[in-house]
Amino acid sequence: MTPAPRIAYVNARLLDPASGLDGPGALLTEGAAVADLGPRLFADGVPDGVREVDCAGHCLAPGLVDMRVHLPRLDENFSDGRAAAAGGVTTMVCLPNMSPVIDTAATVEFVRRRAGRVGAINLLPYGALTKGLAGERLAELGLLAEAGAVAFTDGIRALADAAMMRRALAYASRFDRLVVQHPEEPRLAADGAMNEGELATRLGLVGIPAAAEVILLERDLRLVALTGARYHAAHLSTAAAVDAMRRAKAQGLPVSCDTAPPYFTLNENEVGEYRTFAKLSPPLRGETDRAAIVDGLADGTIDAIASDHTPRHPDSKRLPFAQAASGIVGLETLLPLALGLHHKDRLSLLDLVATLTSRPADLLGLAAGRLAPGAPADLVLFDPGAAWVVDTDAFHSRAKNAPYDGLPVQGRVLRTVVAGTPVFPFDR
Repeated sequence: MTPAPRIAYVNARLLDPASGLDGPGALLTEGAAVADLGPRLFADGVPDGVREVDCAGHCLAPGLVDMRVHLPRLDENFSDGRAAAAGGVTTMVCLPNMSPVIDTAATVEFVRRRAGRVGAINLLPYGALTKGLAGERLAELGLLAEAGAVAFTDGIRALADAAMMRRALAYASRFDRLVVQHPEEPRLAADGAMNEGELATRLGLVGIPAAAEVILLERDLRLVALTGARYHAAHLSTAAAVDAMRRAKAQGLPVSCDTAPPYFTLNENEVGEYRTFAKLSPPLRGETDRAAIVDGLADGTIDAIASDHTPRHPDSKRLPFAQAASGIVGLETLLPLALGLHHKDRLSLLDLVATLTSRPADLLGLAAGRLAPGAPADLVLFDPGAAWVVDTDAFHSRAKNAPYDGLPVQGRVLRTVVAGTPVFPFDR
């Protein structure tokens, strides 16, 4: 990108969860960084030579940090980068289950170089915990960290071997990197297609019990107690898992977790009559579990909200439910669906924005996610009250696999800025 000009964002509601700032003011970007901000900035007018953007009282916050994105490959038509920009996401972290798998320093460096050529969004890679994501041999975690892997995970695969997980935790702690787990006991989840229960039985589908999540999570929490390593549980979906994480935090264990919008917005009834767009991993759960995820976000047990964006080819969803691929796209609906928690008075706006910005950034050790002089000028301007209806055909991502079509939401991204340069709205 060409060097960014000096831009003054005036008449804004500044939101910075890291400092607790929520109030009217202005912000100045200079090049790729925030130069200054505050309630009295430009009180006497914007100086000559500074471009002015009137925020019209809308919210100006750090750009969203999405800590869980599936990108099967990076190609020249990086539609997921456009989707991220349209959704206010300025930093996204991709899982290692790409082609090729991110399990060597060379593949980490490849992703980082390639990302700079195919999109304006900050794209950072996870490194694989095990070679080939096979769960049999640890990857060279030190070399991965040195090359730029922000944390370690086997992505959509659980690391089921307890001895291997213990070694991974101990090894990762040397580099102060999170170990991120997909908490699902593989044998209990094998061949499952949706949440185990009455609906699965009625539909004739093999169910995945809620216990599959908490069994693996509780095992891992005991290993954390043994090793003292930093551990993160991804996309929690059950009440039992939230309770286990709440207890672990009360004990002072160095643990964290996230969830994704489907798990607090939808429940298993969305499957309806074999609706494959509602097939996820972990699956959509019952209403009691959905409510528990909301409670976990409200009391701070759940640290972050990630999109879990998983683009799928239409043919992989046009199959019988049991054979269809799991996953939905979520970059463009991340902010409005999360804002539903604020509109329903479950989280303050500042706390809600924290789950999307400063908290995931802090977990991963990133400089992003805050408004402060010298911080990256990665910003999102949004209207939290703007009402609209989700139209998946209008998504900028080439993939349209989402169960939200026709859903009324509130909250619209007006502008996205990366390194001081506006990247959304797109030039026509």
